[in-house]
Amino acid sequence: MFGKMKELYDFQKKAREIQKELKNTLIEKEVGAVKVTINGEQKIEKVEINSEMVDTNDISSLERDIKSALDQAIQESQKIAADKMKDITGGLGIPGL
Repeated sequence: MFGKMKELYDFQKKAREIQKELKNTLIEKEVGAVKVTINGEQKIEKVEINSEMVDTNDISSLERDIKSALDQAIQESQKIAADKMKDITGGLGIPGL
């Protein structure tokens, strides 16, 4: 019983460390005139738009670029988080992790 408690404590400790790492991990994606930067917690850090590349007559293209850049950044952050968590959840035998 105490062995499982220690495993759980170790897991929680490692999970907190990973959360700190993710907060400091920046993911940057550029699509068309848009560059977005998010952190590993999927919080938007920065959105940049290159005005020289924007066609004001085609705002829908700019909107698609923003959505695409955010989608790509979020997907990458999810992959990074999953890879980091895989290392600590593998030995616990927790279904779904």
